[in-house]
Amino acid sequence: MDKRAVPEIENLDVKQCWELLRSVSVGRLAVWAGDHPDIFPINYKVDHGTLVFRTGEGTKLHTVLGATPVAVEADGVDTASGVAWSVVLKGKAESIKLTQDVLDTVGLLLFPWQAGRKDHFIRVVPTSMTGRRFKITEPLTWWSPLDDATRAGLE
Repeated sequence: MDKRAVPEIENLDVKQCWELLRSVSVGRLAVWAGDHPDIFPINYKVDHGTLVFRTGEGTKLHTVLGATPVAVEADGVDTASGVAWSVVLKGKAESIKLTQDVLDTVGLLLFPWQAGRKDHFIRVVPTSMTGRRFKITEPLTWWSPLDDATRAGLE
């Protein structure tokens, strides 16, 4: 049996998490919608220790402005080094309504990817943030006896 070393997972501090969140602009927003969880892709910008995104009328807007906290997850990978990372931010979403605050967020150059009215600016204020970085495991190390059984069933 091949006993390969299990890759180390590096837990990231808050500063490292913010740096990584700044390096990408797309994440997933997790919300509780009535009686079930829901996930929406968002493009965002980091702004003074918060995340800001735009949205239009609909489920996402009405759900994030409820009393239930939200989570945002973003990740990335350096294909050259084979190192991946993931950051999860949990917190409270709030609508940006004050004129000066809206003008400040416009300066973030936050442009929606999807056409349509996206005139609501939402700020997620974190209550917690976690992140990790790890080396991607070679696909051959993912093998398990179940893989052979599945393959045999398909033949």
